[in-house]
Amino acid sequence: MTTVVADPVVQSAAKAPSGGLWRYILIRLVLIIPTVFILVTMVFFLMRLTGDPITAALGGRLTPDALQERIHQAGYDRPVIVQYLEYLGNVFRGDFGTTITDGRPVIEILLQYGSATLELVIYAVIVALVVGIPLGLIAAYRRDKWQDAVLRIMAILAYATPIFFVGLLLKLIFAVWLDVLPVAGRASTDTELLMSGVQNPTGIYLIDALRVGNLGAVGDLIQHAILPAVALGLLTGGVFLRLVRTNVIGTLGQQYVTSGRSRGVSESRLVTKHAFRPALIPIITVMGMQIAMLLAGAVLTETTFEWKGLGFMLAAYLKARDFVAVQGIVVMIAVIVAVTNFLVDVVAAMIDPRVRY
Repeated sequence: MTTVVADPVVQSAAKAPSGGLWRYILIRLVLIIPTVFILVTMVFFLMRLTGDPITAALGGRLTPDALQERIHQAGYDRPVIVQYLEYLGNVFRGDFGTTITDGRPVIEILLQYGSATLELVIYAVIVALVVGIPLGLIAAYRRDKWQDAVLRIMAILAYATPIFFVGLLLKLIFAVWLDVLPVAGRASTDTELLMSGVQNPTGIYLIDALRVGNLGAVGDLIQHAILPAVALGLLTGGVFLRLVRTNVIGTLGQQYVTSGRSRGVSESRLVTKHAFRPALIPIITVMGMQIAMLLAGAVLTETTFEWKGLGFMLAAYLKARDFVAVQGIVVMIAVIVAVTNFLVDVVAAMIDPRVRY
């Protein structure tokens, strides 16, 4: 007869008052406001260290008189603190300004290309979880054996290898040598045309293709997503692998696990059932920081694979020295990271009541 081992995390969750959770969520939600305020302020003043955006983008292309006229029209000849207060008010209204190089509202760029980056990050997280969690469990189960050593080396390589190098290597192997996957782009030309005609699009191509029921487009989108998702996902997958291994090994040394082992519970059941869930807490907590890394890595990944998202546009506007666009994109990424960390904290508190106190 198999003895069920009580998981202390489950027991404590059952006893925890619900009021503690709501109080914790409210505090974390309120903390988003000063966090975003500080991030917006830092980005604004760091961008101003290079001077006014008009001169940075168009200096040398216009006559001095024309340049001064543009600066005056944009209000960049006013005191910096006045510009900052005006920008802050505009941001709270959802106005991130207008790009200098192509005259587009920044919010339009964020809405158009943000969904592409979101889609890529979702794919990358899936790859990271699929790679990191099972292999981390295997490494913990086969601790100090050859499988563990190989997996730890793989994790270090995945984390330490530059994303652009991984991307170029994947393109060389699977797109050039084997010719089984597309070399670049988010979709083929036919699929792009199909997506442009979708009514009320979500911006996430895979969801839109499923909505119209075009399986050919779904297959094409998945093929284009594989290489960039793997290149970006392996970075976080290596971190998850090491986290799962370390925390599962630590949990296996707990008294309730030792007690279960003495009662004849199999080692595989102890690893997958009783040691895994408590080990998830630090993984979920770190996941918020990993989302920030994924968004940073998206700049290199999207540039390498010509995946036209926020990272791709950020690189293009940096090259053009259009700091109005750069400022808007960086602020949006910062807001996404702050909100993601809030959601991760809430999930961690729901799984482990000890996080709330």
